[in-house]
Amino acid sequence: MNSQVACLYCRSENAEGALVCASCGRDIAVPATLLAERDDLLRKREDLRDELKRARGEIEAIMRRGKSR
Repeated sequence: MNSQVACLYCRSENAEGALVCASCGRDIAVPATLLAERDDLLRKREDLRDELKRARGEIEAIMRRGKSR
């Protein structure tokens, strides 16, 4: 079975594994290095969100202690 991939720009069908759209000529393949970089950035973003959540908790605890004095 021959799989097809739709171009994100013009929606034309292209053969799976095609690097550029046969209709509009735009890139349709995403380089593996770019995908790896994206995945790394997503992990870093999640780590930073966790760190921010912990910091907010610490700040709230400090604020509560300050109010009880």
